Amino acid sequence: MLMQLKQYWVKNMTVPDPQIVLFQNAYNDYQKLMTKHVNYKISNTLNSEDLVQETYLKTWTFISKGGKVDNMKAFLYHILNNLIIDQYRKRKDDSLDFLLEKGVEIGFDDRERDMDKFDGASAFILIDSLLSPYKEIMKMKYIQDLSLEEISLITGKSKNTLAVQIHRGIEKMKVLYDSKL
Repeated sequence: MLMQLKQYWVKNMTVPDPQIVLFQNAYNDYQKLMTKHVNYKISNTLNSEDLVQETYLKTWTFISKGGKVDNMKAFLYHILNNLIIDQYRKRKDDSLDFLLEKGVEIGFDDRERDMDKFDGASAFILIDSLLSPYKEIMKMKYIQDLSLEEISLITGKSKNTLAVQIHRGIEKMKVLYDSKL
């Protein structure tokens, strides 16, 4: 659906060509990473895809109104994180009975998929057990795959400060990992 909207807007909106190319490249490069990031945050594949699509829609609207984006990846993640926060605020906990009434079937994952999740989950658990300043920076660096420059734009901290926090976060993760063995 997003591709159809994008094709429609590319034909019907007057946007400078470099911005169109920047948007198309951003979609091709970051769409999967952004979906993984949202899925990690909200654990709902359908809502994850919707939030990513809404992120690209808002970005396109901004560009089509003449807005200039210097760093597309940081801009997209900034919008996406705001949408995730909005999702948290309006999320209602669904009871098991309500889910069963809607027709959701409770099932089990197969073993191979569980093992893949376990390997990744252990790293997520270690990152989640870090203190707040390290946790957020480590998530941005290693889960969202953002560069120091992009993290700097998002957080407003210098690249040097971020590099030190990442190094300290890794050291703290090593200590946590060794203590769990």
